[in-house]
Amino acid sequence: MSIDAIQRQSIVSLIWQIALTFIGFLSTIYFARTVGASVLGGYFLFLAYLNIINLVTDGGFGGAAIKRISEGEEQNEFFSAFVVLRSLFVILVVVVLIVFRSYFVDINDAGLFIWLLLALIISLLYGAISRGMHGCGKIGIQSTGEFISNISRIIVQVIAVFLGFGVAGLAGGFVVGMFVGSVVQLRFFDLRFVHFGWRHLKSLSTFSLWIFLISGGMIIFSTADTIMVGYYLSNADVGVYRIVLQFTSLAAFTNIALRSTLYPRVSHWTKMKDSGLIEESLSRAFTYSLVLAIPIFMGGFLLGDKLLYYFYGAEFGGGYMTMIVLFIVQIVNIFYYLSSTYLTAMGHLKDLFKITMVSVVANILLNVVLIPLIGIVGAALATLATMGMNALLVLWVLSKILTIRVESGSLMNILKASVVMSLFLGVYRIFLPMDNVWMALVPVVFGGMVYVVLVLKLDRNIYEELKGIMTKMNVVWPEWL
Repeated sequence: MSIDAIQRQSIVSLIWQIALTFIGFLSTIYFARTVGASVLGGYFLFLAYLNIINLVTDGGFGGAAIKRISEGEEQNEFFSAFVVLRSLFVILVVVVLIVFRSYFVDINDAGLFIWLLLALIISLLYGAISRGMHGCGKIGIQSTGEFISNISRIIVQVIAVFLGFGVAGLAGGFVVGMFVGSVVQLRFFDLRFVHFGWRHLKSLSTFSLWIFLISGGMIIFSTADTIMVGYYLSNADVGVYRIVLQFTSLAAFTNIALRSTLYPRVSHWTKMKDSGLIEESLSRAFTYSLVLAIPIFMGGFLLGDKLLYYFYGAEFGGGYMTMIVLFIVQIVNIFYYLSSTYLTAMGHLKDLFKITMVSVVANILLNVVLIPLIGIVGAALATLATMGMNALLVLWVLSKILTIRVESGSLMNILKASVVMSLFLGVYRIFLPMDNVWMALVPVVFGGMVYVVLVLKLDRNIYEELKGIMTKMNVVWPEWL
């Protein structure tokens, strides 16, 4: 990935992702210890329902707009058509929700209905600006806007929880964060409203149908476990499950940053018929996604029970087995989400839709069977089984279009460094007590340092590329490495 724009935007996205995760990690610990798993479970259910409703209001037009705008032709026309279509869907859904408000008993009783409506309205502004930025390839600005949005959300949520507003304060902070993020990105927004024609609507609609079906399947896939845990078990179980899932998302740092950066680039390269850049970028993306995922999984396996207990509290400590399964899910996710991102950017949607629908049905059936039997571990196993199937099928489809290469040398170096780090952590745990949060943090810090030094010593490709990036950023590179 020797392309400066991709390096720059990926680094910006990664930096904000790391900063946000660290701050979000601390705030989640505060929420877990202040309001407990049950209130957090109610908030996570609110987000799950909001995602499903947003699926309807978006209608797949958001993904279609990114695709058309990223192609570089008639960008303003496609943007304007998208905003008009999205506005109509939002207005329709808000009216329907108001008319049938009495049926939303749980949301009404929790005082969340008004926040649900506000979230839908603000998401219209936020979604339009974010999709436009993404389509134009301004990933650095978009990532910065999302970071400010999330920081604003966290600040408001912490204040609201401190003042005793509970789940309503968490939902209100979510809405405020989206609004702040929209205002920040608007300052750098170049697209404008212009007249558009029927052909623009038709072009968006043709592409959006498949996006809607695929994204709909993935939203159902990603929220089914949360909703079904809430149905079969309790809000407290939802809270534990989602906190553990959030904890394991540490392994997805680089994957998230790379996916958002690469999508518009791959779309443009497809338009230019440059398959060489597409294949090279995919190969490097696999490597840089695994460079954190593998050691974090191994570290979580050795220290995860203590970290959950001391960070979040005793009621979350029982989520250790669920955490192990979800860490494996995060590694499998790397291959699925990168491959599906490339298929979408290249316009191969029919096969992706078929895979998604099969996985959704399988995921729901497995959740129905496993959650009543073994609780939240069952939800995690259902996700692992269906995500594994997803990854294999998507890679199989993508292999018919591209030559998929995994950099075996770099992968082996990552594994070697991870094994040595694991030995260090294992010895530490055997001979030193981990009876408080500080003693649990010490091996995390030193284990991370051991891994970074080893992977840079073992892999010259990663070393040279990282050194080159740091040099371009005028950061002093330590000569002893």
